[in-house]
Amino acid sequence: MPPLLALISIGVTGCPGNSGSSEPKPAPPQEVSVSLPGVDTSSLTPRERREWAAQVSELLSPCPDTPVNIAQCVKEQRACKACLPAAQLLLKQVKDGRSKKEREDAFHMRFDANKVKTLATDGSPEMGPPDAPVTIVEWADFECPFCRLMSPLLEGLVSRFDGQVRLVFKFYPLQAHVHGEPAARAAIAAMNQGKFWEMHHLLFENQDKLEQADIERYAQRLKLDPVKFRADLVSTETKARIEKDKKQAEEVGLEGTPLIYINGREVDLQLLTNPGQDIEDWVKLDLELLGKTPRPAPPKPAGAPDAPASGST
Repeated sequence: MPPLLALISIGVTGCPGNSGSSEPKPAPPQEVSVSLPGVDTSSLTPRERREWAAQVSELLSPCPDTPVNIAQCVKEQRACKACLPAAQLLLKQVKDGRSKKEREDAFHMRFDANKVKTLATDGSPEMGPPDAPVTIVEWADFECPFCRLMSPLLEGLVSRFDGQVRLVFKFYPLQAHVHGEPAARAAIAAMNQGKFWEMHHLLFENQDKLEQADIERYAQRLKLDPVKFRADLVSTETKARIEKDKKQAEEVGLEGTPLIYINGREVDLQLLTNPGQDIEDWVKLDLELLGKTPRPAPPKPAGAPDAPASGST
């Protein structure tokens, strides 16, 4: 039902104006005053401050061994390092106009220990050091436009946080995309010759050109052995690799691509307002909570070309 008809159907025909009733007006809601060190609420409206204050006073701290609410945890400077970031996250969510449930969902997504999953990454193509403190796992479809947009953001984190981030790629070609599986097969065939990321880039950069002839042209550009490449495209091992990744994604509840996990915690993109910055902030916070200092990549010498992406096969 259109919104206007819905309002008419319940007797609402306009915004209420001044009433002639002599009944006293209800008192405005009392503002819950919460002031926390390290949290600047000056940009919030009175209503937003009330909502934020109520929520940090209701939700328990992210640390199971600190059974107090977030506000008390921050005020008393308890040992839980995640309390201040949790209060700051809720403030940002309030400021962005999120509903109470959305704010609570974002809090649990980011801090609830029960949300962390152990993900097997053996055999998957990866970029960055294998012992990096932060591991990003992405399931993607080469024909998915959102995956194409996310790809450079995630790869950028590997170079931005020098030696601190590992990116793992997993295959999930969607049934709705007829070129998704052939492209995934091409990436695996290239991986078998040490050129996964190079093929990965070509497939995303040419997302509207994924016919068989296009894929073979990309293989030629990468100087892959054509006989081996064609054999690997149709091999049972390649099919099994894709099915293994798809099964794992379905076990963790994939509903669409890209599906992103950071250190075993799902990143619900719908709860982010600025995915690029929000994911970078997520990585920074993970490093800080692990006692690491986020370090930027060393500057390149003047005039130095961008290094090609590398990764294990």
